[in-house]
Amino acid sequence: MKKNVLALSAAAEAGTGLLLLAWPSIVVHLLFGSEISGVGVIMSRIAGVALIALSVSCWPGDSAFHPPTGMLTYSTLAMLYLTYIGVRGEAVGVLLWPAVVAHAILVALLVGARFKKEKTLAA
Repeated sequence: MKKNVLALSAAAEAGTGLLLLAWPSIVVHLLFGSEISGVGVIMSRIAGVALIALSVSCWPGDSAFHPPTGMLTYSTLAMLYLTYIGVRGEAVGVLLWPAVVAHAILVALLVGARFKKEKTLAA
């Protein structure tokens, strides 16, 4: 029963995250009765990425495996979305590109750690 509740919760958060990525203004309007624009849309999409990563981390299964996968999911999606924002030139602040680089480094480190763990487990 506990795994079913966790799976349902993770699926609901993933769904909310996907909705925030696709239609942030509708989700914000339905939740808060307010309109958003500009950077509010960007931050809502980053929140959507975080909810998706949270759902990956919380999905029932091997708890030693999922948290790094959730962080890898977040860093990868955040890096890709921030790169997209930067290339489009929508809202480029002084820390946008350093944030992209930081997430790229985290992705590389997390992938390296994951392969190291799999290699250790196989041996």
